Amino acid sequence: MFLSLVQKRRSIRKFQPKPIEKEKIDTLVEAALRAPSSMGSNPWEFIFVTDQSLLEKLSRSRQSGSAFVRNAALAVVVCADPGKSSVWIEDASIASIFVHLAAESLGLGSCWIQIRERQHDEKKSAEQYIRETLNIPEHLKVEAIIGVGHPDEQKPPHSKEELQYEKVHLDSYGKPYSR
Repeated sequence: MFLSLVQKRRSIRKFQPKPIEKEKIDTLVEAALRAPSSMGSNPWEFIFVTDQSLLEKLSRSRQSGSAFVRNAALAVVVCADPGKSSVWIEDASIASIFVHLAAESLGLGSCWIQIRERQHDEKKSAEQYIRETLNIPEHLKVEAIIGVGHPDEQKPPHSKEELQYEKVHLDSYGKPYSR
């Protein structure tokens, strides 16, 4: 089951104009909260956004690459507390992929938007813009937004032949992994 999820999951940026059922959002919340973290520190926090006016604002988080959120039914803003874990970036990223895979398992599409170290405009970071928009406290860092919705596009899975096996080494770098 897991392998079939990762084989077919693709980044989806076009969504149908319909809400996500509450039960499915509950499942996404549970998946995020079940993500592993370093030493069980669970430094992540999530803001599940369904309000259309807020989705519109989040779609303007970055100069490019975030506009598709305006048509998503849900945006999951992934934050973490660096005071709880020195590897908060990794912990937040792992939680994010749990959300992506759970969305795929529910027949939903999703796409990641990098926020950390990205700009909203010349004067303000994307993180600061989101912090102000959603009243996020200063001690939390914003890692990403995940746009989620009922897909309005289909992308074929990447074929096994497209996989970059040349990037896999056996026992030491430069020794090819043969399949």
